[in-house]
Amino acid sequence: MNSFFSTVHTPETKGFGGVFRLGNKIMQSDVSRVFTVKEAAEALSSLKGELSRVIVGQRQVIDQITITLLAGGHALLTGVPGLGKTLLVKSLAKLFSLAFKRIQFTPDLMPADIVGTEILQENPETGTRSFDFVKGPIFANLLLADEINRTPPKTQAALLEAMGEGNVTSAGKTYQLQKPFLVLATQNPIELEGTYPLPEAQLDRFLINIVLEYLSVEDEQKMVGNTTSPDEVELKPILDGNDIAALQRLVREIPAPTNVVNYAVRLAAATRPNTPYAAPRVDSLVKWGAGSRASQALVLAGKARALMDGRLNVACEDIRELAIPVFRHRVITNFRAEAENVTNLDIIRDIIKSTPEN
Repeated sequence: MNSFFSTVHTPETKGFGGVFRLGNKIMQSDVSRVFTVKEAAEALSSLKGELSRVIVGQRQVIDQITITLLAGGHALLTGVPGLGKTLLVKSLAKLFSLAFKRIQFTPDLMPADIVGTEILQENPETGTRSFDFVKGPIFANLLLADEINRTPPKTQAALLEAMGEGNVTSAGKTYQLQKPFLVLATQNPIELEGTYPLPEAQLDRFLINIVLEYLSVEDEQKMVGNTTSPDEVELKPILDGNDIAALQRLVREIPAPTNVVNYAVRLAAATRPNTPYAAPRVDSLVKWGAGSRASQALVLAGKARALMDGRLNVACEDIRELAIPVFRHRVITNFRAEAENVTNLDIIRDIIKSTPEN
């Protein structure tokens, strides 16, 4: 397909008032696409505009998923049924020209159903037998893990290596996953009977936790009108895998000033109970706080947000705006918080208010 941008062969690309140098290692590949910050912002704006033809409302959700992809992370989508989670993910796959797979998580799903398995094959000519690995649906660019909390932890854990390392291991052999690789996992927050809550270690693998809310009445009226008409919207691909890889590299080149990094670290430290940095009420109401991966997620997601806006550096505003989706699944309250009807969102908002930027 024709890419949104042309291919260039220079290790530098000019941005707004500066020069970005994409590292030497990047330019050693055969062909690398290099984009200016302005071009990247324009492409992402076109992407969101095309997506809005199918997805009505949910602008913040679309922004956060785009940030997740640019940061090379994974996202946990939480929302009641019927809000368009599956449609959103499928539409993204079309816009990005990515290989898309969907796994419907059920109580009887096994790890081999996700990763793949070794099967015995016989060569009809020689009669020799050998084990061949048949790849599972995890071998895709964009994986929708639908209702991930419907399956036992053993099967949930089949995603851990893929999400953390970008590869899977079967029968002692390691298989690399094609990049980009993005897991979007959905879970229903209200129908909890017969579900298996995700362990904290797996929750921490998700860059952000995106919550889908109900549409406004105006947006729902527009959505119903669009989806019940005879016309079907055909999405045009905006970016391909090489474009995404280049944008992900550009995100990491966005500068993060020292004061912004310090702010992100102090926010994460304020969530940790029984430490000198804990914010008020954290010691008494929080069981587990956000780890160091949360600080990394804040800065990396902040860089992606800056790139979406066409800016050359991360600001404390980016960190503050992303604190809730980054911390939401990492701050675990205790029994006392539940008894006092205090949620982890209440605590996170208090931390954001009480933590100075400087």
